[in-house]
Amino acid sequence: MEFDGTVSIEGVTMDEVWLALSDPVMIKQALPGCQFLVEVEEGDVDFDALAASAPDEDPPTLPEASPEDIAERAFVEGGRYAALMEISVGSVSPSFETVVTIEEREFPHMYAGGEGSASNSSFEMSSWMDLVETEDGVDVEWGAEADVFGRVAQMGQRVINPVANRVVGRFFDSVESQISDVSTDDSSGLRDRVSGLF
Repeated sequence: MEFDGTVSIEGVTMDEVWLALSDPVMIKQALPGCQFLVEVEEGDVDFDALAASAPDEDPPTLPEASPEDIAERAFVEGGRYAALMEISVGSVSPSFETVVTIEEREFPHMYAGGEGSASNSSFEMSSWMDLVETEDGVDVEWGAEADVFGRVAQMGQRVINPVANRVVGRFFDSVESQISDVSTDDSSGLRDRVSGLF
């Protein structure tokens, strides 16, 4: 399955969008059904231990968090990240144990690949994102390819595609809302501090 699209966000800079989309905390909050998203070492991932150690509350994101704090915890090229995601597909709500690797990360482009599994289903995916400056703000051009196996795959694309589109739509709605908050709250010179990071 292949998905792609463009999301236009007005009144923001490339640096602000890049910083926001580089923040694992904000990405976790924007992904529907995501329980945690943390960097992990190579080797097997103990998802039960990660779930047990996940904090009850997330640290602040933009505009409350400082750009320097977000840059410090930002995704890194070659970084490996584990996430637990619960997604309702038809009559089932599998919890996918997912591991994603940031294959490329160089402003304004990011590329990631990963895989996930639930008890009777699994998937492999790759995704990319490019930022393009516009007269009114920034376009986020994105694409993803996914192969789904097992019980979820048996439901067919007529069931899977609307679910995938719903997840992507909610994700970018949340991203746009959070980034728009940044552009309207510049009381502490946030925009200048963000631009100074790149």
